[in-house]
Amino acid sequence: MAGHSKFKNIMHRKGAQDKKRSSLFSKLSREITVAAKMGLPDPDMNPRLRAAVNAAKAASLPKDNIQRSIDKATRGDAETYEEIRYEGFGPGGVSLIIEALTDNRNRTATNVRTAVSKNGGNLGASGSVSHAFDRMGLISYPASVGDGDKVFEAALEAGAEDVSSSEDGHEIWTAQGDLHEVVRALTPVLGEPEGAKLAWRPQTMVEVGEDDAGLLFKLIDTLDDDDDVQTVWGNYEVSDAVMEKLG
Repeated sequence: MAGHSKFKNIMHRKGAQDKKRSSLFSKLSREITVAAKMGLPDPDMNPRLRAAVNAAKAASLPKDNIQRSIDKATRGDAETYEEIRYEGFGPGGVSLIIEALTDNRNRTATNVRTAVSKNGGNLGASGSVSHAFDRMGLISYPASVGDGDKVFEAALEAGAEDVSSSEDGHEIWTAQGDLHEVVRALTPVLGEPEGAKLAWRPQTMVEVGEDDAGLLFKLIDTLDDDDDVQTVWGNYEVSDAVMEKLG
């Protein structure tokens, strides 16, 4: 278990935190409703719902909005959302996995395909890139919970498989089936995580140059702006020098 492997820029560039607040809230609310509908409406009894609520709280989604999203599922009048995964390639040969929750498969497919094709990429068939990723659990903590050594020791004790710590926070990786068990073990030590979900971890990284990085970030921003798109995973790595040039 490597303690300090660097997996920066896996989900999205740091600057993507400025995504539209309303779009982010919509995604969080949708995930809460889907999680509540798939299991019990009690976060203490539904690990996926608990993770969704914790992520919403970390993003400052109002408490009333969280409860409304849960109530929407229990009333039975919630839209029926379908989980869809798209796979393809972005600028510079980067592999991308795009996860969506949608009530209209045709709309989402058209929007995703258009965004990818207009920004230097192309979609592939199911399985075209996911074989180069490992399906794992990902638990996120802010840097404020402690230094890398403290988090590493706690993660090791809890049964995690890897930890990546930086000034932006801590990413704790687990086996796919161990995610919620590790969360339960970590919570008394580090507190509730900011996020806990299944993730796609690339087996190898692709270094992206300045021109391709600019187009790639535009593609990811376009996908992030789509309410149906929940998460974009990629195997890209961008150097600090290129990030500085791009501003």
